[in-house]
Amino acid sequence: MNQPAILIVEDEQKLSRVLQLELEYENYRTEIASNGKDALKRVEDEEWDLVLLDIMIPELSGLEVLRRMRRTDASTPVILLTARDEIHDKVGGLDLGANDYVTKPFQIEELLARIRVHLRQPQMNKTEEQQLTVGDLQVDLNSREVNRDGQQVTLTPREYDLLVCLLKNKNIVLTRDQLIEQVWGFAYFGDTNVVDVYIRYLRQKVDKGFDQPCIQTVRGVGYTIKDQAQ
Repeated sequence: MNQPAILIVEDEQKLSRVLQLELEYENYRTEIASNGKDALKRVEDEEWDLVLLDIMIPELSGLEVLRRMRRTDASTPVILLTARDEIHDKVGGLDLGANDYVTKPFQIEELLARIRVHLRQPQMNKTEEQQLTVGDLQVDLNSREVNRDGQQVTLTPREYDLLVCLLKNKNIVLTRDQLIEQVWGFAYFGDTNVVDVYIRYLRQKVDKGFDQPCIQTVRGVGYTIKDQAQ
């Protein structure tokens, strides 16, 4: 069985070595990058199953590495490591396309659990339909392009993930908790009101100016996109 490859991006030498030993004990193959430039080169030149990315690293910040990485790689799971507890750092990282985050100091068991979750999430079948369509709304899963009535719609990574989740579950009403689990990932500790905030963002971009809204609210339950909006 192939060992999953994990890139550890961490400038604190003692912590990076501890992480490497723990991960290798769990049968992961690991390498360490201690600064942003080295990390960016490694993610551009090699394939990784998952990246552990510290926000506060020299030369290029972790968020800048993530921003550049997501220009060409939208699928490799990224878990942010940060000593900061400010909500804007976490939201900023998630908006740039991070899949999860842990705040230092953290328990290694928690980090290992999150890694397992992201590694076992099924990869999209290559033969699967690569375009999601409801009415005049189209999402190309290969290019991540979104169009409504022929007009391109620009979404943040988190808005895109939320829209795709709704489309893949069309005609099914998803609760806030279900959307948190599927879009924000394992063990999200924030307020579920973040779903309402991002639904509002999506509606501004996808539904505003159109006679028929795609995103529907089911009061007291959650949100859905139906084949035929009523």
